[in-house]
Formats: sequence, C-alpha cells, structure tokens
Amino acid sequence: MEEFTDFAPACQKAAEQVIETLWADLPTLFEKDITYDIYTSDILFKDPVNQFKGKFNYRIIFWTLRFHGRLFFTELFFDLHDVKPVAPEQIRADWTVRGTLRLPWQTRLFFNGFSIYRLTPEGQIYEHIDTWDRSPGEILRQFLPAKSSAGS
Repeated sequence: MEEFTDFAPACQKAAEQVIETLWADLPTLFEKDITYDIYTSDILFKDPVNQFKGKFNYRIIFWTLRFHGRLFFTELFFDLHDVKPVAPEQIRADWTVRGTLRLPWQTRLFFNGFSIYRLTPEGQIYEHIDTWDRSPGEILRQFLPAKSSAGS
C-alpha cells in the first residue's frame, strides 16, 4: 500500500478506503455499477467531451457507459494499471479502455487515460477529471473500417 504522507491525518484512512474501492470498482465498470458512497453529493465530473455536476448525473454517466458498452461492443474492458496518491488529497488512476465494436469489420477501440480524483478533508471524492491520450475525434475514427491497401 502506498504511503499517504501528503494526506491530512483525518483524510488518510478515508483515502486508503477510496483507493481500495477504486481498485475494486473500476476494472468492472462496464459490467456492473460502482460504489457511490465515496463521492460527495455535488461531485464534478469532467472528461474531454462531458462535464457534469451532482451524484445523480455521475450515476447516469456510469449507467450510460454500461448501456452503450453492451449495445455497441462485443467485448469491452477497462484495464486499471495503477491507483495511487499523487498530491495532497489527490489520487490518480491510470487505465486503458479497449474493446471490439459490434460491426461487420470488428473494429477495435483502444485508448489510454488517467483519472484525477480530488478529496475533501473528510476523504470523499468531490472532483473526477479524466484525461485521454488522444482527442475524441481520433478515438471515434477507430470506429471506421480500416482502409485496405492498394491492390488488395
């Protein structure tokens, strides 16, 4: 387990619990719901295409991910590489999303990213910011069939 020297003493135990919960929840987020008691009621979520505030909207994001995952993919994975404290009251999760689209040409989706979770002094997540390794347009272009080489 990582050292939590940057966390306020009151937040340290809660931060450890948040990290354990993220390790348990994130790898299966396309299959089942996550635990919401580690988030504040006014949680802010932001990624390269969306920004939402409030736990109800946060729940909708994860429901939508599962729904679209089942609808558009034959397989979809959230590979969690690391979850660790990176600054006072801040946790980082590094991950990869990969899957196979439910299309005749079976396009593969793949992108890396990381999530920054900011914690209140009590140890609840009040902000979740996702960063991707490529633009949303580049990710969407993965849905298109691969161009065949000349003469094929």
